Amino acid sequence: MTAVLFDFSGTLFRVESTESWLRGVVADAEVPFTEAEFTVTAQALEAVGALPGGGDPARVPEELADAWLIRDQSAALHRAAYTGLSRQVTLPDPAWHDALYDRHMTPAAWTPYPDAVEVLRTLRERGVPVGVVSNIGWDLRPVFREHGLDRYVDAYVLSYEHGIQKPDPRLFATACEALGADPRRTLMVGDDRRADGGAAALGCEVHFVDHLPVTDRPDGLRPVLDLVS
Repeated sequence: MTAVLFDFSGTLFRVESTESWLRGVVADAEVPFTEAEFTVTAQALEAVGALPGGGDPARVPEELADAWLIRDQSAALHRAAYTGLSRQVTLPDPAWHDALYDRHMTPAAWTPYPDAVEVLRTLRERGVPVGVVSNIGWDLRPVFREHGLDRYVDAYVLSYEHGIQKPDPRLFATACEALGADPRRTLMVGDDRRADGGAAALGCEVHFVDHLPVTDRPDGLRPVLDLVS
């Protein structure tokens, strides 16, 4: 393998917990909100899968079903899908639904996995080009910049910027082209077997990591270094 593509959420970074996500909005609000109300609301938001990058919803409402399937193909669809999920939960202020969505796009909402910097830095030292291929509805580049990882990424291929989403091989092909890499000598690293596994159709080797909390996966990315020349 002479080039590496990485997924974003659950692979290089993990989003904050639903409790932290909600508290980040509540802290800036002037609406009275007791701790008991906070706990119930956080549990309800988690149950409906309202946090992008968190767990998938157990059930997608019928009125959101079509948008949900293609949510990563545009910024508007992504926002509509996730705020639609959160609106299943009654919040003290309806404006919080958009505020929560906005919160998840901030660098503060994301934490790199403990070995992400080490692995990316080592790949750069070896001269191995790196791309990030993500199903997403917003620009994640500021997250990488804020956490000091942008210097190690040669190309970003984001679904909403191309109107296609993984597992469509075209997204991986675009990334390989941006890196000047042969797909047959490119490794795709991700946590979603269906979405990230789409790279195999292009001839890429695929390596999966577990989508776990940051504290539970201290060195899940290090095996990548053994797979790359």
